[in-house]
Amino acid sequence: MAQDAAISKGFDARGFEGGAALECAGLACLRGGRILFRGVSLKLEAGEALHVTGPNGLGKSSLIRVIAGLLPAYAGEVKANGRMALADEKVALDAGQPLARALGHWARLDGSVEAEIADALAAVDLAHLADVPVRFLSTGQRKRALLARISLSRAGIWLLDEPANGLDTASIARLGDLMARHRVGGGIVVAASHQPLPLEGAQTLPLADFVPVARAGEAE
Repeated sequence: MAQDAAISKGFDARGFEGGAALECAGLACLRGGRILFRGVSLKLEAGEALHVTGPNGLGKSSLIRVIAGLLPAYAGEVKANGRMALADEKVALDAGQPLARALGHWARLDGSVEAEIADALAAVDLAHLADVPVRFLSTGQRKRALLARISLSRAGIWLLDEPANGLDTASIARLGDLMARHRVGGGIVVAASHQPLPLEGAQTLPLADFVPVARAGEAE
């Protein structure tokens, strides 16, 4: 039987003018009848960041999804002030639409305007591909398009799962700029990655410290 778990999110539908905040206490995740991790606690205020580290297969993606509310917590609690936006390997854009139009659909729902869409594309060096259908973008270009989508979300808390995958050196630098700008504006970044990230002054959470001993040497 699963232990009691609570997820509480303070959503601000228009942004995070009051400053984002995220606190997790004693999180545990059970999948496939086994505990992936347990006892994960963290606390982030406006402008702060956390880098969740560890090899592939350890449970970093599951932790991100538990925080986002997409997976049930086996134990523990998540409290958040500010909307959350998740970026993972799935590009939630209409593949048949030109890039700018596909971005615009979601951006307008989040309250962004046309000029902001153009700025977001320029920030990830995709302005020249604005009229290209999403399905024709390369893996790295799709990843950058997803980062543009997140930057337009007006969410105070960014949850980034392996955000540097598929990016070259220049694009990783742009990712760093986007995350820094978000933090300066009072946002929070939680990024899970097995590789270094341009997150200056970020807290680090080595997920291996919260993995049961029997799983510590496992990989996907």
